[in-house]
Amino acid sequence: MSGPASVALCARVENVSRLFGTFAALRQVSAELETGKCYVLIGENGAGKSTLLRILAGLLRPSFGTVRLFGDLEPQDARARIGYMSHAPMLYDELTGEENLRYFASLYPGRQCLSPAAALSQVGLDPSLNRPLGQYSQGMRQRTSLARVLLPQPELLLLDEPFSNMDVESVRQMVELLSGFRHQNRTIVLTTHQRELAAPIADYVLALKAGRVAYFEPGSPTR
Repeated sequence: MSGPASVALCARVENVSRLFGTFAALRQVSAELETGKCYVLIGENGAGKSTLLRILAGLLRPSFGTVRLFGDLEPQDARARIGYMSHAPMLYDELTGEENLRYFASLYPGRQCLSPAAALSQVGLDPSLNRPLGQYSQGMRQRTSLARVLLPQPELLLLDEPFSNMDVESVRQMVELLSGFRHQNRTIVLTTHQRELAAPIADYVLALKAGRVAYFEPGSPTR
């Protein structure tokens, strides 16, 4: 799906296929992603959602086809501008939220990062909460994961199942947070099994089925 020539593109995916042995996780997927929009990837388990997200993040290379970000950069060369939140939390249960973020911030030497306190505040968490992450609710854990992704102030947010195992109120809070980031001209690509959860912020919905694009259509985000 392509927009007008004047629209700024964050990513261009052209005829991308990804093989794992003889299994094709993605089959000739093409899409253009506009800057400042939210794209929701839906589909059943094994449809290829996480594979496409990992290719956009530069963690996997396509077997065939091309991906270009921010003009003509390969994802591997644009990692400093990408924030990737995996399905696994990638956090340490024995540390507090701020201690976790302080550690992850140390992995970006020379980068202009948010302070741990600022990143936690952006996702609605109290930086002074003196409780190990293992005692956080699932919603708090997901927001801490998002704060980790926000530390280097990425332009492209790639979120794998950000609503996983969250209650209704936690989902509402997460959607509200993501809506604010979209209005900061960040591009968001997220995966979910439940389209309705992301409906309030979905500018576009891309459905995958057995590795192919089933449809790519405008959403109806709440402004």
